[in-house]
Amino acid sequence: MDRGTVGSAHRGRLLVEVRQEGASAVVTPVGELDHHTADLLREPLEECLVSGGSRLVVDCSRLEFCDSTGLNVLLGARLKAEAAGGGVHLAGMRPVVARVFEITGADAVFTVHETLAAALAVE
Repeated sequence: MDRGTVGSAHRGRLLVEVRQEGASAVVTPVGELDHHTADLLREPLEECLVSGGSRLVVDCSRLEFCDSTGLNVLLGARLKAEAAGGGVHLAGMRPVVARVFEITGADAVFTVHETLAAALAVE
């Protein structure tokens, strides 16, 4: 399995790491995803899709907060990935983040996995 690091970006309360694992681009946001930090996640997600990757795994295990702006970034990436024949898989959501997805009903439109390993096991 290819586990090379593709890149990372950091702005205040959010760090985003991107790496390739097999056929999946793994995007790991660390910190708080909100109106002020959403572009920091949007840009690498779009770069992964533009570069030909259509299977994105977002490792949410280190995401401490997500508001509606962050949710919209993930929903937009999901639509673009599906249009390219792929999808967005979410892994390891903390309860506070999972609650946002439950309240809005967004958990019904994403493939959600308990762990990153489980998300990567599904090709």
